Amino acid sequence: MTLRASVTGHDQLLADFESGKKAALARAVSIVENHRPGFEKLLATFHARLGRARRIGITGPPGAGKSTLTTALVAAYRAAGQSVGVIAVDPTSPFTGGALLGDRIRMESVALDPGVFIRSMATRGSLGGLAAATREVADVLDAFGIEQILIETVGVGQSELDIARTADSSLVVLVPESGDSIQTLKAGLMEIADIFIVNKADRPGADRLRHELELMLGLRGGNTLKNVPAHHGVDLGRSLTRDEKLAMNPARAAREAAGQDNSSWTPPVLRTVASASEGVGDVVAAIDRHVGYLERSVMLRERRRARLRGCVVEVVEGQVRRRLWTNDATNQWLDARLSELENGTTNPFAVATELLERSATILTQTGSDGR
Repeated sequence: MTLRASVTGHDQLLADFESGKKAALARAVSIVENHRPGFEKLLATFHARLGRARRIGITGPPGAGKSTLTTALVAAYRAAGQSVGVIAVDPTSPFTGGALLGDRIRMESVALDPGVFIRSMATRGSLGGLAAATREVADVLDAFGIEQILIETVGVGQSELDIARTADSSLVVLVPESGDSIQTLKAGLMEIADIFIVNKADRPGADRLRHELELMLGLRGGNTLKNVPAHHGVDLGRSLTRDEKLAMNPARAAREAAGQDNSSWTPPVLRTVASASEGVGDVVAAIDRHVGYLERSVMLRERRRARLRGCVVEVVEGQVRRRLWTNDATNQWLDARLSELENGTTNPFAVATELLERSATILTQTGSDGR
């Protein structure tokens, strides 16, 4: 393909994208996801349009019903007349390297809706529950004008922390079989939740799990026994005040705090039966409340600024890696130093410092592709 043909193709893609053609959106997503030639130029063109969509992360252990809940949320947003994009991160096929497409199959009931765009993405070895290009694909959907972007993680357990850096609101979906009370006290996955969802709440143990989560939130809030006076010299016959009662019942305190618009956010713990769309309206309302809290507290701006900063860091790291390790002279120089590393006359840190010093020209030059 000639350069002129490539430029013309890029312009045509942008024109189709501007006119709202789903085929252009799908093509743009494929270019960005696979980092095909021109993907950086495409993302740079889209950047000024970003920030209009809500990005909602949905994570949790395998079998929690994340795809079913995602489907129910899509249906709820479509019933409200909003466009929805779904990025479903699936395990990687060991044969093709692509996504296994399990999530798209489970979302068949909404997949043909013209107001819904679903993209299954493979993790391709990326840790943290997301594919490497998830944020970039979300940027494409945002630029297209999609209003609600649902990002469902692969479901690998407590390592799925990238979603907190990618989404505006993070939903952690659990089921009564998720584990005992010790599980609810673990750090990591449990600490990134803006909203907890006990799905399959018609099963035994759902109320217990909800209570354990609320107890954890109450204890984490640090208000347990805060307003209860020492018993010495206190009239034990008098009735406790409301604050004192709440201080002695952290689970109830967390539940009440989650239903109020306070200066801080207490994650609500909601019950759903996603397969029957039960409780989904409460989830949508909680997401609205959380976004409202983020906007009032300027946290939304801070989260999105952090996301932009992370974007720059990722781009720099990717370009440095690509420029260094695709340079034949750099690789030959490093190979020539291996014998010194083997016999101990130098060390990896000294070699790395020397490599960076001699690579200044490589790192600062601009190639014909603008990288």
